[in-house]
Amino acid sequence: MADIRAKSKAGKLVDLIATEDGILIVTGELSKTRTSKLLTATTDYAAEDVMSDGSAWEFKNVVAIVGGGGYIVGARAMCGTTALTPTLTLYLFNATPTSAVTDNAANTALLAADDGKYLGKIDFPVLEDLGGYSESLATPSTYGNLPIPFVLDTNSRSIYGVLVTRLAITGEAASMKMILELFVEAA
Repeated sequence: MADIRAKSKAGKLVDLIATEDGILIVTGELSKTRTSKLLTATTDYAAEDVMSDGSAWEFKNVVAIVGGGGYIVGARAMCGTTALTPTLTLYLFNATPTSAVTDNAANTALLAADDGKYLGKIDFPVLEDLGGYSESLATPSTYGNLPIPFVLDTNSRSIYGVLVTRLAITGEAASMKMILELFVEAA
């Protein structure tokens, strides 16, 4: 079946590709997926510690169909505790990783057991704080390894992540909120 052009909800022309199952997939359309966690943060983070609630970060419904793919073209990190300005790295996987996901644990990503699931990593510029949340935005025009092409596991529409601080963090608060967003372009 041939590719088709159609108008998106925003009124822009987008490409549609037909799958073997006859499902039309919008390509080239930008979407955002967001996830947040309350971090345990009971002690200071050492350099290369995992930031989590005990599970991998999951970005749900990244693509329209299971096993789909595209490009991660941007990412944002926001921390609910003010005045924290660390540098962070987000390791990304197409299935749940086996590397450490416990808060304050020493990072073990990327493990050999996860190399088949590994999509790449995003290095965020240093978080900035101008009075509210500390935040950082990684784009193709900043240092950060973007865009990242990906194809998901055949049973999933999610991307999984392990967030790691590259430098020690002091001044964290127990149960501080961390928000991560990925900007994805469907392929």
